[in-house]
Order: sequence, then structure tokens, then C-alpha cells
Amino acid sequence: GGESTTIGKLMVLYGLDTAIRERVAAGMPCFGTCAGMILMANEVVDGLPEQPRLSVMDIRVRRNAFGRQRDSFEARIEAPAYGEPLEAVFIRAPYVERVGPRVEVLGTYEDKIVMCAQGSLLAAAFHPELTRDRRVHRRFIELARAWKGHALHERRR
Repeated sequence: GGESTTIGKLMVLYGLDTAIRERVAAGMPCFGTCAGMILMANEVVDGLPEQPRLSVMDIRVRRNAFGRQRDSFEARIEAPAYGEPLEAVFIRAPYVERVGPRVEVLGTYEDKIVMCAQGSLLAAAFHPELTRDRRVHRRFIELARAWKGHALHERRR
């Protein structure tokens, strides 16, 4: 999470954009929340034309789709893959307008897509770290444990 334009500029400045893209291409799991979802998207609506992003997930997101900071809210989202609905905290949150054919929709709020996955990539428009529900983080931990493609991962085993 954070402010996607600033995060994107810092990624480029320090070469993290290239490093992250390379590792994602090698299969490394990546989890983007809120601004992270924006950075992972192939297409961003209402972003600056030159806004840096990773473009690793086949989704189109709308920035600040639920309003400004003062419009932040908490809600239960539909998430069939998790069984019961998830508690979600939305802060200047985006939502997904379009998903590609390899993207699985994991969560919706009203008629908007707010969580999805594509292979080892996970993106949420909300902040799961601000609730007591750990199911979303458990899913990401499972993806990380299953990843066997990186030399650092192999050395730590």
C-alpha cells in the first residue's frame, strides 16, 4: 500500500522495477495491496500517463475509485474462494475494471472486483493487514512456500 505514483518513481530510481519484473517472470510470488494493485496492473485508469508501474498482471484498475482519503471505509466483501466473506478496509482504494483470461476474481464489493490472482500474483484493493482476518495473508504465504524457482529460496531451505 501507499501512494502509487511515488512508489513507482522510487522503484525506477533504485532499479527495483526491473528486479521485481525479473523475479515475477521467474515465478516469484508477489502480493500488491491498494497501491500495489495499481503498480502490478497492465493498465491504469485515472493515473498519470507517465506513471511508472510493473505491468505484471493482466488487469485494468481505476485509481482512487472509491473516493478520496475521507471516503475510506470498512466493508465485508464476497470471497467464495475463502468460504465466508472477508472484512476489508478501503483507503483511497482502486478497483479492477477488467481482468484478462488468466486472472481469477477472488473478491468483490457490490459489483466491483477488489481482489484477484494470476498464477503466483495476488492483488487486493483493500488492506487485509488492518483486520484480524489472516486468510488473505495465509494464501500468499502458501504461494511463497510453493515457489521453488529462485536460488535464494533454495539456499534458505
